[in-house]
Formats: sequence, structure tokens, C-alpha cells
Amino acid sequence: MKIIVTDTETITDGDLSLEPIEQFGELICRDLTVYDEIAGQVKDADMILCNKTPMNAQTLAKAENLKYIGLFATGYNNVDLTHCKERGITVCNAGSYSTSAVAQHTFALILEHFSKVGEYSAFVEDGGWTQSATFSKFIYPTQELYGKTIGLVGFGAIAQAAAQIALAFGMNVLSYTRSPKTHDNVGFVSFEELLAKSDVISVHCPLNDDSRNMFNAEAFEKCKDGAYFVNTARGAIVDEEALLHALESGKLSGAGIDVLRKEPMRPDCPLLGAPNITITPHIAWAPMETRRRLLKTVLSNIRAFLDGTPQNVVTG
Repeated sequence: MKIIVTDTETITDGDLSLEPIEQFGELICRDLTVYDEIAGQVKDADMILCNKTPMNAQTLAKAENLKYIGLFATGYNNVDLTHCKERGITVCNAGSYSTSAVAQHTFALILEHFSKVGEYSAFVEDGGWTQSATFSKFIYPTQELYGKTIGLVGFGAIAQAAAQIALAFGMNVLSYTRSPKTHDNVGFVSFEELLAKSDVISVHCPLNDDSRNMFNAEAFEKCKDGAYFVNTARGAIVDEEALLHALESGKLSGAGIDVLRKEPMRPDCPLLGAPNITITPHIAWAPMETRRRLLKTVLSNIRAFLDGTPQNVVTG
């Protein structure tokens, strides 16, 4: 059996070995695969493992033996599920592996904004504290999270983990979700009410036709003045030009972003150089422990498929 990993560089830079996959067959790891070369590179594959490589009628046209696509990801927007279903190709994802990591990163972005750790560290590194007449220099205004309201858009596993962290900080927690939920100490409200009442707005919903461009100019205009905006979900949920305007106008006090509409970031991205923004390169999911858990899930998915009892099957 030939197993091809099409975008190894999106999973490991050598710090995480993919050798355990070899127990299932001949393993070929490609660093990255250019779109026009995908079809030729995977033509002999019985299994394809990938993170973000497009899997569609064009890229899979020559893969006549392909039976299985295993995703190193929860999201599956890169896979044409209709085409795979027509060909009898099983597609399995890795859900819930990054819950703790993404919730942690969400609050890393929030704390950077409210506590200004990076800016104060730079102040000290530049010698500012050695020249200070007082023991405590108030250069950048900081704020407590205690008593503030966080609005979580979506309420899946990551949002629920973020809610627990928020509650530990003494925050009030609101959520807007299309799927009715109940949870102690969380108020479920309309989208408009969440925008109007939240000091922090954090996005945790999947990308679909309903959520695409959900945060547009109209949505940002409805936000509470001075709110802080966080997106660790999917870039296309946000209209980046509208976010830029909300930052430049002062409607938002800042933003913490881990995902963009086009990744890697392009030189013409509207948010490059925007005021009061922290951007990280889609890294929330990627602590070592998280990627080990991801690999374990991918291995378990392969084993279950070969045993005739596939798990984590994506059907759309």
C-alpha cells in the first residue's frame, strides 16, 4: 500500500516524526506540492494524508487506486466531498485535537492586548526602565479582564474551553450559536445583542455559507465602542477591509488574528500594518503536544479504516 503525505511542512519541520505511519505501508512524504503537480504526485496513492492540499476532481484525476484521504486537520474545506463520494473515497478528519491549544492562544491574544506584556518587555529591553525615576512606569494603559464581558461566536468544544478560561478570570460570558445549547454561567443571546454588549468578541464557529463574511462592515458597526476582536477560527469569516476600517476609525480598540482569508499572508493583505492589531501565522493549533495528539488521531483513523470500521468520517 502506498501512502503519500502531500504537505509535510504544514505538519512538522522535523520536530515530529511521521515514521509511525510506515506501519501501514510504503510512506512517501512530500514537503509541499504545487497545485499543478498534485495529480502527478499522487497518481499511485492508495491513501493520501494532507492538511490543506486541495483534493478535487482535477487533483485526483490520475489517482485510480485511491481509497482513503486522511486529514491532518479538523476542517475539510480543501476536499471536494461530492467527488470523493462519487468515487467511493473515504475521507476522515481529526476533530477536537486542538481544543486546549486554540483556547489557550485565544487568551494569549486577549492578554497581550489588555496587559501589554510585549510592549512593556520592549520598553525594558530598550533601557526605558533603567532611566525611570519611579519603580513602576505607566507607559501603556492596561486593563483587568475581571468584570468584562466576552462574546463567543459559536459554542463548540473550543468556545466551551474558552468560556471556562474566561469564567476563571471573572468575566461575564455570552454566546451566539445557531445550535441551541445550555451551559451554566453562559448567556445565550442573539448575534446583535452579543455585538452590542461584548468588550471582547471571539470567533469560534466553522466556515460555511452562513458564516462567510459574517463580520462585515455592518457587524463591526454594531459592536460596542472600543471592543476587542479575536479570530482564531477561519479567515473568510471576516471581511478584512471592514476590520481595517473598524481599527482605523477606533470603533474597535484592537484585534488579535491567527487566521487570514489568504494564507500565507500576501504582501497586499489589508491587515498588514493595521493599527492596534496582533497577527500570528495560523499557529494556535500547533504546540508540540497538540501535533502529537493530531498524529495519534490520524494513525487511529487509518487503523480503523483498514479494520473496516472507519471513524471520524466526513460526509459534509
